[in-house]
Amino acid sequence: MSARVAGLAVKTGHRQPLEEAETVEIEETGIVGNVGQSDRRRVTLLSREQWEQVQSELSMDLPWTTRRANILVEGMDLGATLGKTISIGDVQLRVKGETHPCGLMDTYFEGLCQALVPECRGGVHARVLGTGKVSLGDTISVE
Repeated sequence: MSARVAGLAVKTGHRQPLEEAETVEIEETGIVGNVGQSDRRRVTLLSREQWEQVQSELSMDLPWTTRRANILVEGMDLGATLGKTISIGDVQLRVKGETHPCGLMDTYFEGLCQALVPECRGGVHARVLGTGKVSLGDTISVE
């Protein structure tokens, strides 16, 4: 299976549920309409396979947006992308580091924060190198 975009979400307010989208516009500052983006973490990505593994280990069933990531990917080892450039749709992102889960995760499900720690399960964060649109189903490649 080639890597692809399996989900897109925008954070429209602090501590508010993320809104899923079919397409997002990404500018230098991050996803248009996404609040609370830092200079360090313009866009965040989460692996569907790793999220499913966490759910299985904790015997929980929560939507992927609980992790508060912007892009859900499938068919890709996000840990292997650290320090690399990836292309998604029209956009190029430089993966800068692992996204460390915060205590907010445990307010959703006790033990979730710790379950996201190993193997880059909390996802990765990236800076924007090239702007454009990303849509569900777009393929992802590592440059």
